[in-house]
Amino acid sequence: MQMRELGDSGLTVSAMGLGCMGLNYHRGPAPERNEMIALVRAAVERGVTFFDTAEVYGPFTNEELVGEALEPFRKDVVIATKFGHDLDPASSQTSGGLDSRPERIRQAAEGSLKRLRVDAIDLLYQHRVDPNVPIEDVAGAVKDLIAQGKVRHFGLSEAGASTIRRAHAIQTVAAIQSEYSLWWRQPEADVLPVCEELGIGFVPFSPLGRGFLTGQIDESTSFGGNDNRAGLPRFTPEARKANRPVVDLLAEIGVRKRATPAQVALAWLLAQRPWIVPIPGTTKLGRLDENIAATSVALTPDELRHIDASVARITITGDRYLQAEAARTQR
Repeated sequence: MQMRELGDSGLTVSAMGLGCMGLNYHRGPAPERNEMIALVRAAVERGVTFFDTAEVYGPFTNEELVGEALEPFRKDVVIATKFGHDLDPASSQTSGGLDSRPERIRQAAEGSLKRLRVDAIDLLYQHRVDPNVPIEDVAGAVKDLIAQGKVRHFGLSEAGASTIRRAHAIQTVAAIQSEYSLWWRQPEADVLPVCEELGIGFVPFSPLGRGFLTGQIDESTSFGGNDNRAGLPRFTPEARKANRPVVDLLAEIGVRKRATPAQVALAWLLAQRPWIVPIPGTTKLGRLDENIAATSVALTPDELRHIDASVARITITGDRYLQAEAARTQR
């Protein structure tokens, strides 16, 4: 497994991480728990060292699963989790709102430490920027947790460039996590440049377009309960049909490279910057192996130019989020 450093943070992880949300949350009926623990451990055996979860996934149950799965490998892995939602630890209920008050951050960190079975959280992200709490207060609260040895690195998820700068001035930001793929390239406008300037790593979630870029989803695909894609504008049958040319392009390149569309999509991301580390999620061992193998797919400069030029001619249909959730991003 190739390794990459997230910016100038000193945090070195496998070039391909594992997004753990879908193991039991938001991606259809949850598979059997022990099977998912085995999948996470199989990832470790294959060289994956970077695992991503959040307290809101479940809530709380995803962290518990990840904590149990990785406990035997604690010294060999990096675990990232997130705070920022209004959650009641006693009832596991949420208002659906955001809460990044310093006291809530401290409470969230204590809960995550216990559920993850760790003495320190390797990378703690603010999940969404809270407009009611100055980012300086958020960064200061995490800075205190770092000083106490409870957190090692600070990150932000779906934050805008100005917010990143303000946070970084208080506490070094190790990584920015945002959606980024061939069908969602907004981070290229200002987030990737500020990451490059400040020496911050970048972690794309949904690097396979929530599964669409694998080529296994078309307009006839149905989504079961607990699968949030059913309500996303980009996943209406009409949008899936209209966006198929992106998959066709990946398949075309894949034929030449003896790679799957998913591997080409991940290889494209890896080629963008040496400090980018995608975190595709999966519940299947075969898909895990397929994603890891993408680190061995090397796209030439001509192939990268061809991909960029071809995608530029494709109009992507459908927003990635409903309006209320979209308003929470790039603040």
